[in-house]
Amino acid sequence: MGVFSKVHRFHEKGENPNINNVDRFGVPVYSLYTSTKVLSLHHNIDITDNNDNIVYRASSKVISLHDKTEVFDSHGEIVARIEKKLFSFHERHFITMSNGESFELSNEMFHLIKDITNIEGLGWQLRGNILGLNFELYDANDNIIAVIGQKMMSLHDKYCVDIYRKEHEKKVIAILITLQHMIRDRQAAGANASGGGSSSGS
Repeated sequence: MGVFSKVHRFHEKGENPNINNVDRFGVPVYSLYTSTKVLSLHHNIDITDNNDNIVYRASSKVISLHDKTEVFDSHGEIVARIEKKLFSFHERHFITMSNGESFELSNEMFHLIKDITNIEGLGWQLRGNILGLNFELYDANDNIIAVIGQKMMSLHDKYCVDIYRKEHEKKVIAILITLQHMIRDRQAAGANASGGGSSSGS
């Protein structure tokens, strides 16, 4: 379904990239896929290739004020560490890569149609729409790096990412994992607000 829809960008393993992506940006170099698993004390995300091989794995403590997450490659080597800044109006998350490079994601406020997340330290920008479940990652020169699509109605919170710049793969994965945490936090906040409103109204 995602392949033939110009609106929704998600596609399953083995499917061709979304036609809208190809029309706008050309054929990606390759695609990777995520699936979330929640265990007793950890929130894990597997990132796999088209053949179901695990390429990266992210692990977070379910109970953590700073939402600390570590990303590992298939050999168990650390790729990145992600940490959420508390009490921030801009949903800030800090990412430190294994080579010492660091940057942070800061979500711009008051964008009603599209979310814009600045990636400070890289000059990149993540543009998308949480309602539309689609995101595009651009470099400082406005060139496409990757396109992210989230599967609708998925129990395992599935995403696919079409990568156009292979040299940035590890940073793309770290940003993708951070994005998933930001969306999860926003959904939880919305559910809490909705629950509070209905409780106060009863």
